[in-house]
Amino acid sequence: MALKGLDIFKLSPKKNCKECGCPTCMAFSMKVAQGAVDIAACPYFAPEALAKLSAATEPPMKTIKVGAGDAELSLGGETVLFRHEKTFVSRTRYAMSLCTCMDDETVAQKLEDIKKVDYERIGERMFVEMVYVNYSADGKQDYVELVKKAAETGRILILDCKDAEIAKAALEVCKDGKPILNGADASNYEAMNAVATAAGVVLGVSGADLSEIHDTVEKLEGLGNKNLVIDVTGADVKETFKNAVQIRKAAIKDGDRTFGYPSIVNLHKIAAGDLHKQAALLSLFTMKYGSVIVAEHIGYAEALPLYGLRQNLFTDPQKPMKVEPGIYPLNGADENSVCLTTVDFALTYFLVSGELERSGVPVNLIINDAGGLSVLTSWAAGKFSSSSIAKFFQEQDIEGKIKSRKLIIPGKVAVLKGELEAKMPGWEIIIAPNEAVQLVKFMKDFA
Repeated sequence: MALKGLDIFKLSPKKNCKECGCPTCMAFSMKVAQGAVDIAACPYFAPEALAKLSAATEPPMKTIKVGAGDAELSLGGETVLFRHEKTFVSRTRYAMSLCTCMDDETVAQKLEDIKKVDYERIGERMFVEMVYVNYSADGKQDYVELVKKAAETGRILILDCKDAEIAKAALEVCKDGKPILNGADASNYEAMNAVATAAGVVLGVSGADLSEIHDTVEKLEGLGNKNLVIDVTGADVKETFKNAVQIRKAAIKDGDRTFGYPSIVNLHKIAAGDLHKQAALLSLFTMKYGSVIVAEHIGYAEALPLYGLRQNLFTDPQKPMKVEPGIYPLNGADENSVCLTTVDFALTYFLVSGELERSGVPVNLIINDAGGLSVLTSWAAGKFSSSSIAKFFQEQDIEGKIKSRKLIIPGKVAVLKGELEAKMPGWEIIIAPNEAVQLVKFMKDFA
């Protein structure tokens, strides 16, 4: 049951707490219940009341930190099952797998492949954030040496090893990077718990079925360890999907905090060798409900749609995605190349820039600050007008940076042509087609 404002008020210090920014404790209690204020903002709560309320108001899924320094990432912290209910909190993270069963050449190639997918899209870095290092007893590689090689990538490591002594040795060379030790199950949880807590790292828990996982997590919590993730990988895709959904549902909808931890999905185990199947499953478990997904390979062919899906899924639907306003030279454009302007709405940018690149014509694409709205919406709202465009050109010193005085504007706002010519003397205003797909022919004819 959700904690109500009255429940919090009963434990409040009943003072007029000016430090909290509210006139009464009841008002503060209501804000806490709504999630608008942190309970710790009131300095007058008794420590025991604060501890009780903090535990009651934390999300049904714990937020787990992995990695260190600039590489630190958050997993979990989710409060809803569906994005339309409320925004998701922590992005799904992707890992590429290594194994001691691989030969030197394969390991070297995979380490190099991990570095290749690394680019920026709409202000977010898209890259393989983790490396999954699997221990195989009959492997060709020494596990500790393989962990050292993986650590050199600068990515967060996931150590898959159920042998406590070997895991301990591997952690000695990488524990400062705060990896995940994915090795606890019903048979070894005490030993693995001791290794993980001594190293101060997150412990991964797996089991033969949901019941066994639940029991093992309970036992680990009984030992005082709540710095956990759950490996939901089953015998096949169907079982893995069932585990992922039921664990998330149990935590968020049913309030079972024993299952309230981030999850790992290992596609290497359920779709080994089938990269096409893994590519499809990467998308599936990004939506339902992998906190970390392990794959054998993530190249550009998989990354472009996959990271785009993740960005859409984990972006606040109430806030449009925007690109940074400024000058984007395309096709080798220089200061003498023609200018084309449009809005900063991400979808508009990618449609327009893609068609301009296909045309092969050098052009300076000038992105205006239009609040992340589309062309017609921003025009109707007064955010993409002759005045705002002229002001943006002045603030960005476009005339000082570009010698060309030809400006192409979207066909849907052709009405701005006369006003722009009046406000930007010396510029020739040219009307583009209404649709981005028509830009290729238009630009080639124009050139």
